[in-house]
Amino acid sequence: MTQPVVTISASYGAGGSQIGPQVAEHLGVEFLDRAIPVAVAERLTVPLEEAMAEEQAHDRLLDRLLAGAAPAAQIIAAAPVPMEALRGHEPFLEATREVLHERAAQGAVILGRAGAVVLRALPNALHVRLDGPEDRRIAQAMRLRAVDARTARRELHASDRAREAYVRRWHGVDPREATLYHLQLDSTALDLDVCTQLVVSAARARAAGAG
Repeated sequence: MTQPVVTISASYGAGGSQIGPQVAEHLGVEFLDRAIPVAVAERLTVPLEEAMAEEQAHDRLLDRLLAGAAPAAQIIAAAPVPMEALRGHEPFLEATREVLHERAAQGAVILGRAGAVVLRALPNALHVRLDGPEDRRIAQAMRLRAVDARTARRELHASDRAREAYVRRWHGVDPREATLYHLQLDSTALDLDVCTQLVVSAARARAAGAG
């Protein structure tokens, strides 16, 4: 049977970091999140610290672009956005795409990195979106991350903006667009274990249909 592939787009507090590894374990495939910068660093023959710093710095730059809508010359919070820094991210982006395709060929669960866009042509790939109302995502983040409400709210706003900006800037789509996904779950209303089982069942059916 064709190996299952699952891409997970998860907003802050939606439990993607909990559901993703569980889905991978049930399916018997690799879980890719923190391992992606490692593979990118190896491909580009740069230190791991450089690949991770590039990823983190890029998120901060995109956040200042306000989801890709601001012109290059616009000043955000009194600081100009260095567009040359964004262009310098392109080799990392291309290496990330290559890593996703290579790992998906063996079966994988991929968290983030616009996986639903990069791997949309794979017939065995199941694309999943995890989301929920802001207040419930904050409450769940407080529980999962052991942070207070103020910290969770601040992290939610920063994370959601940066992730949306990343997908818009580099892939030209809105990550909240329903047509990108086969399965959308409110993982603040459903228990995370229930969400895991739903994703696993759908992934197996998708892979069987492709095989």
